[in-house]
Amino acid sequence: MNKRTVGIVITALIIGTLIVLMVKSNLEIAEPIETIVTGADSTTIEYESGLEEGNTPPDFRLITLSGDVIKLSDYKGQKVILNFWASWCGPCKAEMPHMQNYYRKNKDSANVEIIAVNMTKEERGTDSIQKFVDAYGLTFPIPLDKDGEVMEMYKIMSIPTTYMIGTDGTIRHKFIGPMDEETIKALVDDLD
Repeated sequence: MNKRTVGIVITALIIGTLIVLMVKSNLEIAEPIETIVTGADSTTIEYESGLEEGNTPPDFRLITLSGDVIKLSDYKGQKVILNFWASWCGPCKAEMPHMQNYYRKNKDSANVEIIAVNMTKEERGTDSIQKFVDAYGLTFPIPLDKDGEVMEMYKIMSIPTTYMIGTDGTIRHKFIGPMDEETIKALVDDLD
C-alpha cells in the first residue's frame, strides 16, 4: 500500500473508533432494581437506582468536615435535603443562611436532615471550607467530596444543586440554583 492509502485507512479507523465511543457513551446502562417488602400485606415496591424522580439515588460514603462518616443510605426513614456546593460559589453563599434557618427550626419536627456535600476537589483546601461553615454558623453535616467522585456520580454540572429525598429513600425533586427558606419548606413538606 502507498502512503496515501495507509493514511486513509488510519483515518477511517480513528473515525470509526470515535463513532463507536460516542454511541457507547450515549447508551443507557440498566441500573439494578431494589425490591422492598413493606407492610403486613407484603406489598412489593420496586425502585430503580438512578437520578430521576422516583429512583433510589446512588449511595456514597464520605468523611465530614468534623471527621464523622456519612453514608446516604443510613438516612432512609428521614427526609433528606442532599445539597452540592462550594465555598466560592455566590449562589451557594446566598442559599446557606436559608438552609441553616430552616434546619434550626425544623430538623426534628419535620424529620429532615440536610447533607451538604462540599465539592472539595474544587476548593482551595479545607481551611476555606471551615471558614465558610463558621461564618454562616452551619450545623448540618458537611461531607467532603475530595476526589469529585460523588459529584461525578450525581452528574453535578452547576452548583448549588439539591436533591430532595423522601423517607422511602427515593428522589422526589431536583432543584438547581439557590433556594430560600420558603422554597425549602415547600419542597420538604411535599416529601413523605
